[in-house]
Amino acid sequence: MYEKTFPNKRFKLTLEFLKKHVSTSETIFDFGVPNPFSKIMEENGYTVKNTKGEDLDNDQTALQTEEYTVFTAFEIFEHLLNPYTILQNVKCDKLLISIPLRLWFSPAYRSKTDMWDRHYHEFEDWQLDWLLEKTGWKITDRLQFTHPVKKFGFRPLLRYFTPRYYIVVAEKVKN
Repeated sequence: MYEKTFPNKRFKLTLEFLKKHVSTSETIFDFGVPNPFSKIMEENGYTVKNTKGEDLDNDQTALQTEEYTVFTAFEIFEHLLNPYTILQNVKCDKLLISIPLRLWFSPAYRSKTDMWDRHYHEFEDWQLDWLLEKTGWKITDRLQFTHPVKKFGFRPLLRYFTPRYYIVVAEKVKN
C-alpha cells in the first residue's frame, strides 16, 4: 500500500492525537485489516485488534464479538457504503475516526486495479460530524491538517493550505 510514499506527517499527527485521548491500558479495536499504522500503535504500547478482511458493509459481527474499550477507524469510512450501520454497532463508549476530506479541486479517489481501494464517500467535516451525531456520538475533540505533496502545479500548491485530513474523538451519548 505504501510502496512509494509513506504518510509520515499523517501518522505522526494521528499518533499524537491518539496518545492525547487513549491510554495504553485501553484495548483498541482498529477497524480494517492489520496495517502500518496498527503496527505503529502496537510499537507505542497499545493493545490492538483488527478485523480479518471481511466485507465490513455486510458483516459487523466483529464489532459485537470482540472485547475492546476504544474503536478506531483511520482512513476507512470513505471506503464503506454504509458507515451509519457500523457506528450503530460499535459497543464501546469511545471512538477515534479519521477521514480524508473532500477536496474541491480533486476528484474522488478510485483505484483502477483494486476494487477495495476506492472512495465511496468523500466527506466534508460537517458530514462526518452529522453522521456521528445521528448515530449517538458526541465529538469531544477534533483536528484538521494539510497534506502537502512534493510536486509542482496549482493543485499541489493548494494542498499546502487546504486541510486534507480530519480526525475526531467522540463518546457515546448516554440516554
